[in-house]
Amino acid sequence: MTVTTPPAPSRRSVLSVLGGAALGAGAVAAAPPVVAAPRRRRHPLQEHLDRLVHEVGFPSALASVRDADGRVHDLTATSGARVPVDGRVRVGSNTKTYVATIVLQLVDEGLVGVDEPVEAHLPGLLRGPGGDGREITVRQVLQHTAGLPNYTGHFGTTDWFELRDRYYEPRQLLDLVAEQPATSPPGETWAYSNTGYVVAGLLAQRVAGRPLAELVRTRITEPLGLCETFFPHPGEQGFRGEHPVAFHRDSAAQPWGDITLLDPSWGWAAGALVASPSDLNRFTVALLSGELLSAQALEQMRTTVPSPDLWEGARYGLGLSSSPLPDGTLLWGHGGDIPGFETRGGATEDGRAVTVAVTALPTGVAADEEGALAAADAVLDAVRAAFA
Repeated sequence: MTVTTPPAPSRRSVLSVLGGAALGAGAVAAAPPVVAAPRRRRHPLQEHLDRLVHEVGFPSALASVRDADGRVHDLTATSGARVPVDGRVRVGSNTKTYVATIVLQLVDEGLVGVDEPVEAHLPGLLRGPGGDGREITVRQVLQHTAGLPNYTGHFGTTDWFELRDRYYEPRQLLDLVAEQPATSPPGETWAYSNTGYVVAGLLAQRVAGRPLAELVRTRITEPLGLCETFFPHPGEQGFRGEHPVAFHRDSAAQPWGDITLLDPSWGWAAGALVASPSDLNRFTVALLSGELLSAQALEQMRTTVPSPDLWEGARYGLGLSSSPLPDGTLLWGHGGDIPGFETRGGATEDGRAVTVAVTALPTGVAADEEGALAAADAVLDAVRAAFA
């Protein structure tokens, strides 16, 4: 299913159209000749979404594509369950880009130094074998080079249906790895760690003096007019607005389970955000165009190091990654995985953007790890097809 939206008209143009219609209501005009409506061309991304559902095995898929002129195409594919066009999804680790943006706004305001130690704002928070806040900088936390162990491997269960109703305070997440060893000395190697973004969220709250959900709203979503994006309140398990059903299972050998309702507190600053695909595109385009950060802060954000564990050619900056498209153009974004959803996409410097979301993790459509990797690659292929 495809819905094409032209660039939004100005307030003046909208009023002009409505006024013209009212003024002409009393006129009698000849009936226009009957002309066959032009056949709408199928968007090239649609066949990739259809393949994700009918061949790869995802329950549903939805996407939003934005061209350099601001025109938007919203698409869906489903094996049965209704999928609202541009519905809201859990965007997982895309949350990190929003949190990094807030921290860098505080850098722009002179309240945080990107190369100062975490200890300067969160005294005593990081102590132990996993890392020392006196030696770990804000940059290293945002760039996954702090050496902090990743807490998401230490819940004590791998059953997400056991965890979906569990609420975690942010500091409880840090407690999960309090006695775990560091992955490397600070600044030495890149290793993805959700723990670092819990630290970043706590730092933003401490410096700004407001809760993270409010900072996302007042500093990002309201200024950009992102009405389909929200950071869940404590204990909030559902969605606001239209959304697809989210599914989960550990492998294709099991039946699907509905995991739409989920307490995302275990993801918090590392992955709790909800957004529509088009809102995610608008955020990334606005970020790259300098609407949220100074040129200096954006340059810091886009200063990258190799991140081979993500995907081929990927590099990671401060909450933002880059990867080359087939023509060599850099695609900037993040990506996210959370039970029930995987999202991939990004934007280019000329204002083009795409977000593709599927309503289950790749592990749920595969019989083994190799199959899961192939399913994840199929989602990436859909992203690349939008720029072909």
